[in-house]
Amino acid sequence: MPQAHSALTLTEQALAGRRIAVLSVSVGILLAALKLFIGYQSHSTSVISDGLEASGDVLCSAIVYLGLWLAGKPADQEHPYGHGRYEALAGLAVGGVLLLAGAAIFWHGITGTNTHSRLPAYALYPLFLAVVLKIFLAGLKFRTGRQISSDSLQADAWHDITDLLSTAIALTAVGATLLDPKRFGNADHVGGVLIGLIVTGLAVQVMHRTIDNLLDTMPEPEKLAEIRKQALRVNGALGIEKCFARRTGLRYHVDLHLEVDPDLTVRESHDIATQVRVEVKDNLPWVADVLVHVEPSPAMVKLNEDSSVASAER
Repeated sequence: MPQAHSALTLTEQALAGRRIAVLSVSVGILLAALKLFIGYQSHSTSVISDGLEASGDVLCSAIVYLGLWLAGKPADQEHPYGHGRYEALAGLAVGGVLLLAGAAIFWHGITGTNTHSRLPAYALYPLFLAVVLKIFLAGLKFRTGRQISSDSLQADAWHDITDLLSTAIALTAVGATLLDPKRFGNADHVGGVLIGLIVTGLAVQVMHRTIDNLLDTMPEPEKLAEIRKQALRVNGALGIEKCFARRTGLRYHVDLHLEVDPDLTVRESHDIATQVRVEVKDNLPWVADVLVHVEPSPAMVKLNEDSSVASAER
């Protein structure tokens, strides 16, 4: 099934994304500060690692907010396609921050794997709170990100999922250390290493997906089929030879090669092309604009040639 899209304007989409980013930054600051403080007080490598990951989450959410704010600026003379690329660049920056955070967390954990820890029970408190808040935030970001087609917001949601996974690992590591310090005394440090590896893996995925958008990768076939369907609803649109689309931030710009009757006047062909452009934009809110190139329909050209030959033979 094709993905549903919101009918919000570009400005409304960017505003919705920015509101989520502000909420995420606020929650992230609270969790990061709490985890780092409790981790330092309890001398827990896993809790400190999770706090470092949460600090990266704060920075990523701030980057997303900035990217969405810049992407929401209207097109101007120097940027006729708008400023949507800022949103994709924000997603790439999120991946870069995750990569650095993952490396730092991994190193912090690996340097202490040979030591055994004795941890207080209160080391678990910020982890339980993080699970509740991150489940709420991840769901909210995924839903809003899909509605406004925001790569950076969905990348930030995946970051929250990673944060949940890292928090679960930290919970397991701290719990095992509390349960049996003699047998599982180094579990706290192993948990930090695992968290670093997970964050690094996610960073690679986020950066790969965002780079695809920056390289003008074509959208999925379902979207192209929707464009063709809407274009062919216009009277006089006989076929579509080519259909290209490239993403510029939150929306797509479409290049369409439209086939029309070769006997039409330039004005008539232009009117059909204009109607196609309007039809696609009005019915597909995720399309920013359509450039229509008019071409003679091969079927009509052949039909006219056959008619001419038949007339000559008579």
